[in-house]
Amino acid sequence: MSTQGTALPRRQLGRTGLEVTGLSMGGAGLGRRDVTDDEAIEAVHRAIELGINYLDTAPLYGACESERRVGLALAGGWREKIYLATKTGTHPKWRGDYSASTTRRSVENSLDLLGTDYLDVCLVHDPNSMEPVIAKGGAFEELQRMREEGLVRFIGLGVREHEFHRVAIETGIVDVILTYLDYTLLSQTAAESLLPFATEHDIGVINGSPIAMGLLSGVEPDPNASPPEGQKAHRLWKWANENDLNLLNLAIQFCLRQPLIHLNLTGSKNATEVEQNFAAATTPVPEEVWEKLAVVMREA
Repeated sequence: MSTQGTALPRRQLGRTGLEVTGLSMGGAGLGRRDVTDDEAIEAVHRAIELGINYLDTAPLYGACESERRVGLALAGGWREKIYLATKTGTHPKWRGDYSASTTRRSVENSLDLLGTDYLDVCLVHDPNSMEPVIAKGGAFEELQRMREEGLVRFIGLGVREHEFHRVAIETGIVDVILTYLDYTLLSQTAAESLLPFATEHDIGVINGSPIAMGLLSGVEPDPNASPPEGQKAHRLWKWANENDLNLLNLAIQFCLRQPLIHLNLTGSKNATEVEQNFAAATTPVPEEVWEKLAVVMREA
């Protein structure tokens, strides 16, 4: 695949100062059972070769297999080519424990698997309540200690609930938030309740799953999947096909066009998917297509 003349847009990730690529790599797919170590390594290397400079993983993905494989991929000098993020709170052995001691244990385990002595970003992952996260002796307190020790550069929160993001931002502790499934062609609720608030506080915003867990991948979606999103995705897919457009291109670039989002994560599981997502992000789409798509989205 030729990349001559193509480059991903970069934005500053809020107050972190990190200049990140608008399309970045999520590590969920790298932990799948049907993915080999070699395929995962090749995928990470291909992403970096294409200019992607941010990689997000978590202990949750494949019961730490994603982290282990990312560690293999980043050996031999590749670590220095990328900003690396992982999460705490969803390790399979300690899932749901947001205490200081378990937070440290989880992060230290991740550092070992990833083969690095520091994380660029560490996100508290999917708490059911913010109370144990922000409490004295909780995850945020311990992550601040680890930040002082140089083990973690920046602290964040990755969760679906926007009100949890607001609580985290108001503590003044977090530098980054990760929202997912709430800024796509199917739903933009993050734009209403979250993105302006995060911007006001100079918080880096990461958008997870711009292709809506595969519904917007360009393959014909099942209209009965995840109602009503499946039906809406199918109508968008049909319109794109009728107009000789690629829904994957539209899905990724729709998110790249949102200036209050700094990077978007796609969970490629192999080098082919990395290349497909890169092409989708960098293939020009005429401005009139966006005007027409806006009408279709309102009707879908």
